[in-house]
Amino acid sequence: MSQSAAANSPPSGRHPVYRGVRRRKSSGKWVSEIREPRTPNRIWLGTFPTPEMAAAAYDVAALALKGREAELNFPDTAGTLPVPASTSPRDIQAAAASAAAAAGAARDAAAAAATRAAPDFPEGNGEFVDEDLIFDMPNVLVNMAHGMMISPPRMESTAAVADEDEYFGEDQNLWNYHN
Repeated sequence: MSQSAAANSPPSGRHPVYRGVRRRKSSGKWVSEIREPRTPNRIWLGTFPTPEMAAAAYDVAALALKGREAELNFPDTAGTLPVPASTSPRDIQAAAASAAAAAGAARDAAAAAATRAAPDFPEGNGEFVDEDLIFDMPNVLVNMAHGMMISPPRMESTAAVADEDEYFGEDQNLWNYHN
């Protein structure tokens, strides 16, 4: 989530998109909790660095407490979420923490992959790199055409070809070219 989206969150601290997620004014971290059905009790799910992690924790608890009727933040990932051992608050908290950790790890892996995929060229220094010169582009097609005009290797003798046909099978020769 971008800084501007976090700044645009409502004054109550609730996340504008995710259910069960709010931002702490003092630390700026994201917290998640869920109300137990038909009771005034709440289950504290934890404090997280990102709203996505808090939302994943909420989804685990919502599924455990409300089942299929639960409104989820990430409905497409419901099948991949950890299932608590029971509906006790402690088991729900443990499964929620596991889901949040997995969401954080997935975010970190995606960020690392994006960093690896980015080119190592310095940004904005205005330095020109002549790729045509590096890859010898003017001659690359000529070199490819020359390579295709080379004859395939000749077999040493007909006896060797017969032996190879028996060993590899008739269609297994690299070159099916005979004089």
